[in-house]
Amino acid sequence: MHEFDGLPIHERPVVLFDFDGTVADTQPAIMRAVGTVLSNHGYELSEEQMLPLIGPPLEIGIKLVTDMGEQEVQVVAAEYRALFERTVTPADIPLFPHTTDLLDALAALGKRLAVATSRVEAPTCKLLDSLGVTQFEAVAGRIPGFRETKAESIAAALDALGATSADAVMVGDRMYDVRGAAELGIPCIGIYSGAAVPGELEEAGAVAACKDMLEVGRVLGVW
Repeated sequence: MHEFDGLPIHERPVVLFDFDGTVADTQPAIMRAVGTVLSNHGYELSEEQMLPLIGPPLEIGIKLVTDMGEQEVQVVAAEYRALFERTVTPADIPLFPHTTDLLDALAALGKRLAVATSRVEAPTCKLLDSLGVTQFEAVAGRIPGFRETKAESIAAALDALGATSADAVMVGDRMYDVRGAAELGIPCIGIYSGAAVPGELEEAGAVAACKDMLEVGRVLGVW
């Protein structure tokens, strides 16, 4: 496990959240849309086989579960994003239980909140608006050709808040969140919401591994 300098977790004034699998339960909608697109390209994969898609940037995820060349990967990614935007409604991507309670409680304590995600930034903002989530001061996501990695999204979220790594703690559901935060010297609280295999978050260096937002809140000293 990494050692992190600075304030204890529960005293840090900034809390950064991943989006997919952390704030919102997007996995069923992602699986449905990506399964459809992959099937159209001749790949019939089970949900278990598609799990590696959840977490990394979409193009990397596609490469993890298929043998597609770069050009086909880009075509599939574009088709998936168009299908997702066209067919997925807010009801298909509910917030995880107690997420609103936790965000409200953190805001009431004066914490500053932001999203740092590998999902493309503009659609993430649109999804948060559609879900009525207003507690985040900033949303930093992937901007193709400009901001590509998880660490870059986390750094952008900090920049938007005028904060430093020493101010922040990350909350995420995959090893990519833990490792991206660690690149910047930020501790990450892991949450097992369905995509990570058992032990993944601890092995990646999470300072705590939680089963739900209630446990995350306890680690953050909210309740």
